[in-house]
Amino acid sequence: MGDRYHRGELRDELVRVALDLIAEQGVAGFSVAEVARRAQVSPGAPYRHFPERESLLAAVATAVASRLADRVAAAAEGIADPAEALSAAAGAYTEYVIERRAGMNVIYTGGLQSGEYIELHEQTRRLTDQFLMLCLAVSDRPENALELMEQLFTQAHGYGMFWLDGVFTKHGYAPELVVRKSVAAARLVIEGHRHSENH
Repeated sequence: MGDRYHRGELRDELVRVALDLIAEQGVAGFSVAEVARRAQVSPGAPYRHFPERESLLAAVATAVASRLADRVAAAAEGIADPAEALSAAAGAYTEYVIERRAGMNVIYTGGLQSGEYIELHEQTRRLTDQFLMLCLAVSDRPENALELMEQLFTQAHGYGMFWLDGVFTKHGYAPELVVRKSVAAARLVIEGHRHSENH
């Protein structure tokens, strides 16, 4: 069954299928066996590319971190006002979580902190560095920027999960409205952060 893929193609397909599986069922629903079934390969085929479950999950988390970093950069690009750029980045994070049910929850899944997952750590650092640079642009001190980044990631992720878990859908909120609310909430947090720094 695995012969339907050329060299390298199966690895990419397994990551794609795993991303789709997590988008549907969350990290709790992730299994190598289900990924293999959906990719229409034998149960053992994924292990030719990924020695264990965590290595496939690490590849998925790497893809999530990379795509989020791209989304954050694209959202902030060309926005002159630092607070608006940071708010747009927070909205981009929420939008991705709604689309893929994946964000920091996947990137920091237990078992992926090992030093062997170098590419994952590089892409995670790229994502957090981009966010941190945006936070530094509205902060007086690095420690305040780190605190602000934590608050914004938590809030942006929460907006996405509230929609996915049905909290916002009960109010009839469309995903686009949730993203706008996330951006507006980020503005308030940034404004409060600036106010506290000045007093």
